[in-house]
Amino acid sequence: MRIFIFARTLIVFGVAPQLAFFGAARPHPSDRISVAVNEEQRRVDIAIDGQPFTSYRWPESIAKPVLYPLRTAKGTIITRGYPLEPRPGERVDHPHHVGLWLNYESVNGIDFWNNSEAIQPQDAPKMGTIRHRSIVLAKSGSDEGELEVEADWLNYEKKVLLKEHTRYVFRGGPDFRSVDRITTLTTQDEKVVFADAKDGMLGLRVVRALEAPSEKPEKFTDASGRVTTVAKLDNTGVNGVYLTSEGKNGEAAWGTRGRWCNLSGKIGEEPVTISIFDHPMNPGFPTYWHARGYGLFAANPLGEKVFSNGKEELNLTLAPGRSVTFRYRVLISSEIAAVGSTEAAYKAFVAAYH
Repeated sequence: MRIFIFARTLIVFGVAPQLAFFGAARPHPSDRISVAVNEEQRRVDIAIDGQPFTSYRWPESIAKPVLYPLRTAKGTIITRGYPLEPRPGERVDHPHHVGLWLNYESVNGIDFWNNSEAIQPQDAPKMGTIRHRSIVLAKSGSDEGELEVEADWLNYEKKVLLKEHTRYVFRGGPDFRSVDRITTLTTQDEKVVFADAKDGMLGLRVVRALEAPSEKPEKFTDASGRVTTVAKLDNTGVNGVYLTSEGKNGEAAWGTRGRWCNLSGKIGEEPVTISIFDHPMNPGFPTYWHARGYGLFAANPLGEKVFSNGKEELNLTLAPGRSVTFRYRVLISSEIAAVGSTEAAYKAFVAAYH
């Protein structure tokens, strides 16, 4: 069965078995946005105007499906290479930060965010894994490409806590690329609680150039007490700056709420802005920004207790058989985006899903 939410109306209907095959048909020559499935290599490659943009990938070595890498319209990679493709001079902390992903730190007490091959055996039972199950639709087009996938959120015993249905929409032009991610999570035979926590939910790990200059090593402790040391590195060419819709700038953006957040800087000679848009229909709107200077750029709508110092609390709870939908857009512009242009792009995103 597939579940879609349009204008707050739930529609449930059957899916013909041939749909996935039909949707994954070869791109037409006139299609600007190509969505090409390669099941054997566990990836779907997206190209725009003949140039690679990103790939949906589900390798066994990663505890969730990811989009990796992401590129600008000029072909510049904006995502960190480690751990899939390490590059000289980049950080090698937080191996669970891979490309662009969506998961959460506390789902019935199970940690989906911090899971990776670096987890110690004694910690494994506390960790959750998201496993790709099927491609429902892969559709190329002249204006946009679409990819719909299904996945299972599994605990250590392989019990399914959540069924995921995600729709990606890919667009691009001479000076921008964008990804919409619309994810519906559906509980199975038990209640699911997303307890307020720091690490979530839509995450992106960026290249070194878009980090903030670091003057000292830093240590970060997760909810289980594991410490990660982030070393001071050469700051040459490092110039990333955050700006939220509420005017919070740089380090001040972290832990604050906003409708959108920009990360701007130059990668080599190319000016770049990555914008993440939060939709008003999302739980916890406007989201908190888990935006770190070392390159983690994340929207966490479910961490109210942490980010408000206990003044607010959400603990999103779903009864058995119920669903919740999250809608985001990631816009990659080949410019240092002004507030006005970001606001206009944000309004267009909101209007697209109402």
